[in-house]
Amino acid sequence: MTFVIGRGEGESLEKRPTGRLGTYRALDGSSGAPLYVDLDGPHAMLVVGKRGYGKSYTLGVIAEALARAEGVAPVVIDPMGVFDTLAEQSRDEPVPAEVMSAPPVRPNTLDPRSWCALLELSPESGAGALVWQAAGEHDSLAGMRRHVRDADAPGTDKRAAINHLDLADSWGVFDEEGVAAADLASPAITVVDVSGLDSAPMNAVARAIGETLYRARVDRAIDRLPWVLIDEVHTFFDGVAAPALETILTRGRAPGVSLVMATQRPSAVPPVGVSQSDVIVSHRLTSGADIEALKATQPTYMDASLAERMPTETGDVIVVDDATETVHAATIRRRDTPHGGDSPRASEQ
Repeated sequence: MTFVIGRGEGESLEKRPTGRLGTYRALDGSSGAPLYVDLDGPHAMLVVGKRGYGKSYTLGVIAEALARAEGVAPVVIDPMGVFDTLAEQSRDEPVPAEVMSAPPVRPNTLDPRSWCALLELSPESGAGALVWQAAGEHDSLAGMRRHVRDADAPGTDKRAAINHLDLADSWGVFDEEGVAAADLASPAITVVDVSGLDSAPMNAVARAIGETLYRARVDRAIDRLPWVLIDEVHTFFDGVAAPALETILTRGRAPGVSLVMATQRPSAVPPVGVSQSDVIVSHRLTSGADIEALKATQPTYMDASLAERMPTETGDVIVVDDATETVHAATIRRRDTPHGGDSPRASEQ
């Protein structure tokens, strides 16, 4: 039997894009039939797991499958700098991959409220009000600074606002040209390495990528269906990237934009991130708060609780497929490209 997560039985694997996720896991731990995941239609997937049990590895497996699929434009936002190995030599057929280091983004990707949040300024403060006004009037940091300098406001507020805008400029991620949807809509998987950035600029880049791809599909500016994959996604829901991610989760199906989120802390993901996911892949979890976060949206068709079915070995998962209302015990397949997320050991140095 062949089963495709997100699609179910009844159609040949060759007819629509599909990626091999792993194999079924029997009660005695042995491997069974292959298990696939649908890459044809839009999906929201949540991959969770305690540190060291394979959460990032699974994200890499999905990324490999997407890089080989037709008609999609996969992008990995990599906050840990571990997915550049997708571009290395593969054990099997090649994995088309391009690594992009923190691409510049347009300042007007952020609305005035988000600019204040990014710079940790209260909109009610003097400096925050100036930044709000500047962001609403100008599409470049230079224009925003000119607006502040020319404003009729106390000098202390103007200096504070300009200092914050200078800080944003020092991150090196803002440019009025910015990254375009066409730059991200390659048939190869695009790995966006943001590991060298602090949380604020990292969030700005993720916000821009999410909004750019979503808007490009709404406007039918690109033909390929975007898939945005994000590791440690809880750090992005805590920042200015959150509105873009929530837009994809709640409105991405119609334009065909998918989101794959990975985190070791599902309790730190807002409820919409869990409730809107039609596929949940769970590695081992031990934190009560994290298990409760998943249980809060446990589907009625599960014949046992998530806690009872929680896997215990590295690489083993429980897959909850809301599209077909099924639950599967599986083992993730071996990656074809090297895994960059292994922890270094003192004995190896």
